[in-house]
Amino acid sequence: MPVSASEKLTIETPEQIALEFPLASAGSRFLALAIDTLLQIAGFLVLGMFGFGVSGIRNTVESGAFTWALAVLIILAFLLYYGYYAAFEALWSGQTPGKRAIRLRVITTSGRPITPYDSILRNLLRIVDQLPGIYTVGLMSVFFTERNQRLGDLAADTVVVHEQPIERHRVDTVPTGRRRGAARLSPQEIAVIETYLMRRLTLTDDLRYSTGRTIADRMRTRLAIPAEPHVNDEQLLEEIVAEFRGR
Repeated sequence: MPVSASEKLTIETPEQIALEFPLASAGSRFLALAIDTLLQIAGFLVLGMFGFGVSGIRNTVESGAFTWALAVLIILAFLLYYGYYAAFEALWSGQTPGKRAIRLRVITTSGRPITPYDSILRNLLRIVDQLPGIYTVGLMSVFFTERNQRLGDLAADTVVVHEQPIERHRVDTVPTGRRRGAARLSPQEIAVIETYLMRRLTLTDDLRYSTGRTIADRMRTRLAIPAEPHVNDEQLLEEIVAEFRGR
């Protein structure tokens, strides 16, 4: 289904190629949040069982040991509540278990993966986004910002996008006699081509054709490749990538 301009993040690469990411709606984000909350509740239940166990042996252990055990439980509960999202997003490249289940991912507004600093910053403001309850401030921010961002996203300059399935096409060889001169391209130019090839099946037909044509025309100019009626744009791009990677 085509995505309207207001529901997607469009990024212009240095090569002036537009890459598009569908933005996550409040509904999909809330569903991911519900899954993560259930996992947190399960964690708190486990900590509660340990807490009851510690309380049961209070009279049989030294007061100092009991105090330390209680302090550890409190610290673990704090980390589970406030560190859950930051830790998972930092370790899983912008995903929590809930986001992974719903196929969402946090990225920067420039399209790059988030850093641990970004993850910590956006989740520090989760305390404010939760106010006055059930994420009212965060939901209002998502509804009224252009990129569906809560306050934590605005502070860290991040967005939540849909991670659509991508079919990765493998190109084994370059046909004999068709050396394209790919060695003259920079790694950044190859990365643009690979990004398009990996995401092409998630694009609408018109966008897939126009983007592929734009990149292929630039490569023809860059490498002085003559027009070849029997070679389409995507085939040319696949051959260029295969030659570059096969050096």
